[in-house]
Amino acid sequence: MTEKQEKIMYFTTHGGEEPEKASIPFVMANAALAMDIHATIVMQENSVYLAKEEYRKTVLSTGEFPHITKLMDDFLALGGELLVCMPCIKSRNIDESELPEGARTTAAGQLNVAAIEADTVFTY
Repeated sequence: MTEKQEKIMYFTTHGGEEPEKASIPFVMANAALAMDIHATIVMQENSVYLAKEEYRKTVLSTGEFPHITKLMDDFLALGGELLVCMPCIKSRNIDESELPEGARTTAAGQLNVAAIEADTVFTY
């Protein structure tokens, strides 16, 4: 019988206006992935701006963590699951084609099910 993989979800709501708060979920999720824990980041509110590469490049570095671009690239390369709130991108005029490769859009119902299935949920 195979062992169930642990799952952690990180809900993030901050973009470039709070670079440290925007970075921490990616730092935590990358650490989880390195520990063979399934990590999902859910981008809501202003954090959806980070899904746009051009915007991400303008975010100030915190000095304490790698730049948000590297954190997100590493997260996706390590197999992290990136979910982006569809209503949030629509209200900010962000097109799905602007999302990074591997990101998927989602909405409330799917997120509720995923949160129930997760072992732990963090919110930033």
